[in-house]
Amino acid sequence: MTATMIVTSVLIVLFFALMLWIGIRSRKHADGVNGFVLGSRSVGPWLSAFAYGTSYFSAVIFVGYAGQFGWTFGLASTWIGLGNAFIGSLLAWVILGRRTRIMTQHLGCKTMPDFFGVRFGSKALKVAASVITFVFLIPYTASLYNGLSRLFSMAFGGVDYAVCVIVMAALTGVYVIIGGYMATAINDFIQGMIMVGGIVAVIAAVLRNNGGLAAATERLATGENGGWEYASFFGAQPLFLLFVVLLTSLGTWGLPQMVGKFYAIKNEDSIKKGTVISTLFAIIVAGGCYFLGGFGRLYPVDVAANGYDAVIPEMLSTLPAVLIGVVIVLVLSASMSTLSSLVLTSSSTVTLDFIEPIAKKPFSEKKKMLVMRAFIVAFVAVSAVIAIVQANHKILFIAQMMGVSWGALAGAFLAPFLFGLYYKKTTKAAVATSFVFGVGMELVQLCVSLGWFSVASVPVLSFVFRNSLYSGVFAMVGGLVLVPLVSAFTQKTKPENVDEMFTCYHAVRTVEVTDNLGEDS
Repeated sequence: MTATMIVTSVLIVLFFALMLWIGIRSRKHADGVNGFVLGSRSVGPWLSAFAYGTSYFSAVIFVGYAGQFGWTFGLASTWIGLGNAFIGSLLAWVILGRRTRIMTQHLGCKTMPDFFGVRFGSKALKVAASVITFVFLIPYTASLYNGLSRLFSMAFGGVDYAVCVIVMAALTGVYVIIGGYMATAINDFIQGMIMVGGIVAVIAAVLRNNGGLAAATERLATGENGGWEYASFFGAQPLFLLFVVLLTSLGTWGLPQMVGKFYAIKNEDSIKKGTVISTLFAIIVAGGCYFLGGFGRLYPVDVAANGYDAVIPEMLSTLPAVLIGVVIVLVLSASMSTLSSLVLTSSSTVTLDFIEPIAKKPFSEKKKMLVMRAFIVAFVAVSAVIAIVQANHKILFIAQMMGVSWGALAGAFLAPFLFGLYYKKTTKAAVATSFVFGVGMELVQLCVSLGWFSVASVPVLSFVFRNSLYSGVFAMVGGLVLVPLVSAFTQKTKPENVDEMFTCYHAVRTVEVTDNLGEDS
């Protein structure tokens, strides 16, 4: 065995052992639905912030997006990471954090579909949201495994991709099933620390190997694969860059697994601290990933033959054995943290918002827990199978479904969730319109991407459906326009008790006061 294989193997074994130990230690917090799904709404700022950040940034970003957009935009791709930090993290916490925590507790909601059902008094909206979540989270979950095969092949000399996927999926499933939300939150904190330390160490090593920041930037501007635009402020394609920033940043506001972190946070003070911690985490991890990817053109990568996923592994192959081992654990951390969040979100949504409402008899607490754990196993298994099949057979439909899943979820849910928290006059009809519009946009994108029909003859449609990044942004923006517009014309479908729902933001507390008579009395 090579030094890289030995070091990486030791680090991975220690990493997996720690994750399982935390899962076992956290089982006392998972003895009921509220504890299993939300950690009894008692999660502090550090765990909440890291849970949010690690669910946000997976191996898709580190290997896939950093490689692709770093190669496409050069150093300007750093704007994507900064957008993720200030729009996807800071603004999300400021605008959604407090209101989400207060209203979901007031309404007794545990999931995003549950919120739509209770907030708008509609069982149909609750079921529809759970179906959308189920359909589009599965391919999104499968996409998390992307990039692992190349990194493991680099470290272990061609280890089977299926083995990587199965081991990672199985271990993630075990600690989530045992410990629930609290296990994922604690593991997310540890995994987040690994991500922060790993990305800082890798950036330092890559810059050192290229003569420092100034020398590396100069080579990027004048090198064989480079050019001045790849070292410029906004890169070669600023409009495309803007769409990437918007989808990857604003899109998180409508993703169930991201918004769910606000349900579980402990109190007001935790929200304030969590906002700062989450933003700093995103600046380091997301900003660092995309900044690192911006130097991809300094390395001899045949993108046409090997794809963008080859860029980051090629950069890392020149690092010392210890750093390669750290990177492997970093990518595993990023993938497992997001995977655990997704499978917990998926299983709780399907159980509480789909299976239970259509069941003939009410579920007991014990039965809910059993069904949720069964669905965790199912989701982990299905996503792993999809990832392996896609890697071995390159099925275009699966690849495109992975691409449109983020846009469909964000396009359907972002606007109605945001307006549901802030705007009393939001109606059931407006929410249903957003669901149809967001999902419909991405289904059209799927058909266009698969070549089932063409929109090339219509310039506007050709621009909108250029790729899933563009259509995803238009789905989100369209929802933000449609929800208030449709609400204005459909006030008859507004819930009757909406004023009572919003009293949670203006709670009045009566306290007993004892006057202290002063000396002048």
